[in-house]
Amino acid sequence: MKGFAMLEVGKVGWIEKDKPVCGPLDAIVKPIALAPCTSDVHTVWEGAVGERHDMILGHECCGEVVEVGELVKDFKPGDRVLVPAITPDWNSLEAQGGYSMHSGGMLAGWKFSNFKDGVFGEYFHVNDPDGNIALLPKEIEPEEACMLSDMVPTGFHGAELADVQFGDEVLVIGIGPVGLMSVAGANLRGASRIFAVGSRPVCVEAAKFYGATDFVNYKNGPIAKQVLEMTGGAGVDKVIIAGGTVDTFAEAVECLKPGGKIGNVNYLGSGDNVKIPRVEWGVGMGHKQIQGGLMPGGRLRMEKLAKLVVCGKLDLSKLITHRFEGFEHVEDALFLMKDKPVDLIKPVVRVNK
Repeated sequence: MKGFAMLEVGKVGWIEKDKPVCGPLDAIVKPIALAPCTSDVHTVWEGAVGERHDMILGHECCGEVVEVGELVKDFKPGDRVLVPAITPDWNSLEAQGGYSMHSGGMLAGWKFSNFKDGVFGEYFHVNDPDGNIALLPKEIEPEEACMLSDMVPTGFHGAELADVQFGDEVLVIGIGPVGLMSVAGANLRGASRIFAVGSRPVCVEAAKFYGATDFVNYKNGPIAKQVLEMTGGAGVDKVIIAGGTVDTFAEAVECLKPGGKIGNVNYLGSGDNVKIPRVEWGVGMGHKQIQGGLMPGGRLRMEKLAKLVVCGKLDLSKLITHRFEGFEHVEDALFLMKDKPVDLIKPVVRVNK
């Protein structure tokens, strides 16, 4: 089969590989629609998870089941399915401990385009499909279904990690597609004022749609200084970090109220250390909590998020700015994510098969 792969750090290209083999508890799926992610950019061009050779990229898609193993109960060939970016091993001790995304080791629930071939192939392998995929509701377009793979669950997990509560004032740093879904997640959880950090007009307009009330342009000076001025020096109750660098945490800590919480879902692709300012962290005693987490995966998560779309609580169309027809355009879409033109939020490729 054909696939679009990371050949080595800094280099991508089309390759030929054997079609994946289906074990008794596996499924083989062909993609219907695909979306590249900034994580793919970090992986390839920053070498964020180390060297990879001839590894098919991609972890965002929806697809059609073409084969299932003899022990798979709930899915069959021909089923159109949602596929999460994170596919845990549900019988692992880590899953039993409540951290399925780390089943088999830290971040090991992230399999696609990390340590096994991803979804940018003509076929791809899914472990434990009864626990990891969900039927694609007929009301959801395949392009929008791709957003349920990663953008929605990751952005919403930021709101969960920050423990957003009714009436909280929330700062969302970074309003790319994940940050936009953090805005939406904070809004659904009852945030009052939502400060969104970003500069591109297309993202600002989308953030308004998803519930942002105030905007901070990082090009106009330090984020924390602007937020403190906008809140009369009080700061915010919660911060969601969905973009930036290892230095972004310092800004988040500085404008967070004592007892506040930071939820990080940003993939830190480079840098050796996260920097926490001593005094602004209450010299270590300010009760300013920081949590960073990989999104939960699995079937139940997919089914619940899909219900929000079907019931009209979440409109995903605002995330998609560029649409391609044909598998061969995966490369074009990935380079759009790398180059980030001003009119981009998210590109999606509809596979013509």
